Amino acid sequence: MIQESEASEPEATRRDADVTESSRANRGWWDRNADEYQVEHGTFLGDDRFVWGPEGLDEVEAELLGPPEDLKGRDVLEIGAGAAQCSRWLTAQGARPVALDISHRQLQHALRIGGSFPLVCADAGALPFADGSFDLACSAYGALPFVADPRQVLREVRRVLRPGGRLVFSVTHPIRWAFPDEPGPEGLSVSSSYFDRTPYVEQDEEGRAVYVEHHRTLGDRVRDVVASGFRLVDLVEPEWPAWNTSEWGGWSPLRGNLLPGTAIFVCERSETGALPAEG
Repeated sequence: MIQESEASEPEATRRDADVTESSRANRGWWDRNADEYQVEHGTFLGDDRFVWGPEGLDEVEAELLGPPEDLKGRDVLEIGAGAAQCSRWLTAQGARPVALDISHRQLQHALRIGGSFPLVCADAGALPFADGSFDLACSAYGALPFVADPRQVLREVRRVLRPGGRLVFSVTHPIRWAFPDEPGPEGLSVSSSYFDRTPYVEQDEEGRAVYVEHHRTLGDRVRDVVASGFRLVDLVEPEWPAWNTSEWGGWSPLRGNLLPGTAIFVCERSETGALPAEG
């Protein structure tokens, strides 16, 4: 067996990657890198905190899902749950979460930490739940940055939400696509077009994708939300707080004080008229 240190580094490129290739690549990437991810970021995330992104915006303060006292007895789907830190926090508020992730290894970390809620290994584009199963859905950097068809995911979430249900999800702020993914000064100069939606792909020597990330402009995200049967209630761009001195990949105090790093979309299931047509 080839050891990780002996394996050649993947090639970074920009090319098309469809739904199937993206799903396969990212399931494999998260399975391989879950241990390192939890070691590197586990302390920041905590075991039972609900953090929306590298800025450290906490649901305790933000209340984007609603006041904590209103979460009691609510059925909540966490998409891209990782080690299910958010689901543990939701449980402590009296909610009934289900933690879903495409990565089996990430969910093994959820088992390691513990919790009384269900863990489900599945693709967000084909949710294994009946219509109207949940009151709320949330996703902190889960699934949506990595899928080729975000509307497929959003429509699936709408399907499993009850009337009036709320979805809140965070993604890398779209403006970051134009800048290098670097925390220092080199990450402050535009290096590519904000409007270039060609996916970022890391591929092996045989050209097989091992990691895929998809870009949508801010307008694209809004249109995706509306076309999938949601109403956009709020768009939150967290500012970098003075207490946060940590770096997380391309996120840092330097960049965070100048550029938004995270976009959080607060959506509600639209009940007016039929679901908009594909387009």
